[in-house]
Amino acid sequence: MLSVYSCQKISSIDETKGLANTDRYYSSLSAVKGRNAAFLAMFDSSGVTLASHRPPVVGFNEIKKLILSTNDNSFTLTWEPKFARVAISGELGYTYGTYKLLNKTTKAISEGTYTTFWQKNAQGKWKALLDTGNEGLK
Repeated sequence: MLSVYSCQKISSIDETKGLANTDRYYSSLSAVKGRNAAFLAMFDSSGVTLASHRPPVVGFNEIKKLILSTNDNSFTLTWEPKFARVAISGELGYTYGTYKLLNKTTKAISEGTYTTFWQKNAQGKWKALLDTGNEGLK
């Protein structure tokens, strides 16, 4: 019995590390290809994003419209998960952490926090179900 419990716990730890690494991967994609490409790659078709001064943006097509309404050439957005958790089922999880937004023109950096809820798709890849961020760390 202890052996089975230990294997489940290791699997859960591996899943959690995998989710945190997925979050880091999308941040590195944002650094290299831009926020727009990273966000479009990470969202599930039924994803939701919460943005300031607007109702929730629901579904990939609506998120795509929102994302592409802003040219991301003038800034670089990166983030670092500080915590990740995966449900025992291995299908749902969440990450939260901090982000940095670098204005390429002025070199000003603003920082904030974020939370992303994730779900594994049919191909076993983590996709964002809900993403939100808050300004104001710096």
